Amino acid sequence: MYKNVEVHMKKLLAITCLMLFCNLAHSAQCPDLLKFVKRKLNSQETVNMCDAYAGKTVLFVNTASYCGFTPQFKGLEDLYSKYKDQGLMVLGFPSHDFNQEDKDEGKTAELCELTYGVEFPMFEAMPVRGRDADPLYKMLAKKSGTTVKWNFYKYLMDKNGNLVNTYASSTKPTDPQFISTIEDTLRR
Repeated sequence: MYKNVEVHMKKLLAITCLMLFCNLAHSAQCPDLLKFVKRKLNSQETVNMCDAYAGKTVLFVNTASYCGFTPQFKGLEDLYSKYKDQGLMVLGFPSHDFNQEDKDEGKTAELCELTYGVEFPMFEAMPVRGRDADPLYKMLAKKSGTTVKWNFYKYLMDKNGNLVNTYASSTKPTDPQFISTIEDTLRR
């Protein structure tokens, strides 16, 4: 009887070690910029960014509902729709840092979905600059050497987790040079 317990314990230990090794290997493959769990906009559902976006080209965008750049939602959605099958993810992060975001996530979600037809992932509102910035945005600032200047500031990460470039709010998702950089990054 003790022999069976010992055999089962050894099997259990081996399985546990294998699972730990797999988790460590997965964690090592995950880019730093994706080692976060974020809550979806107007939802309790969370997304493990590493599981969802590792190996993808990611465009991080801080958004706002009541900004002169808010119409960029349409261009971002068009960009996402056109290139998502090639590995592009557009991730939107509403922020009230510039006093142009609704404090009601339901209203933000409604504007995104109904007014602009946004289907790319949108996440909970968060601070994106300064001492109180969300850790993701602190890391984006550190890796790029620049912080968010205004709403619709963009950070582009390639599929290997390297930060490719940052883009001012005035860079429209329809700008030919911006699209060219997206296409080049997707081909890498």
